[in-house]
Amino acid sequence: MTDDPPRTDADLMLLLGQTTHALANELAAGLQCLGLSPRGHCVLSKAMVGEFTQGALAQVCDLDRTTMVATLDELEAAGLAERLPAPGDRRARIIAVTEAGAAKVAEGRAIVDDVYDDVLGSLPARERAAFVGALERLVTGRLSEPADCGRPVRRRAERSSTVVTQEIIRH
Repeated sequence: MTDDPPRTDADLMLLLGQTTHALANELAAGLQCLGLSPRGHCVLSKAMVGEFTQGALAQVCDLDRTTMVATLDELEAAGLAERLPAPGDRRARIIAVTEAGAAKVAEGRAIVDDVYDDVLGSLPARERAAFVGALERLVTGRLSEPADCGRPVRRRAERSSTVVTQEIIRH
């Protein structure tokens, strides 16, 4: 035991974890009225911007395969998305958003935008852009690839470098 004073600097992991948890709960509460989870909204909104196979969409949404399958099962059962055969590869499936799914995405975007505006509105105006910009730089730069730690903190879908992360940020 030492007589060193306790550390008083910020615990970055704790702060980011608490922020993520609180924001995820606010989004879940907001999207609940649409019968969507934040994960379901993410999958639908990303699927609308391109023609993605199930595996590619899992990467873009940073979901493992099991979670993606369960999410797509829910979205298909609700009539919001469908799996279509991929041209040239009968084993692969392209995820298509139905008309009903596109309507849910539009409604969901309004809710997500309101939550984000409210959260960022709690920061002084001069700090908002700097905060989001700093997070984007971390996610596409220094924190773009998980460290090789032998035993991953959680199971992750394979990532194709910063391209996937940049795609997530843009959409």
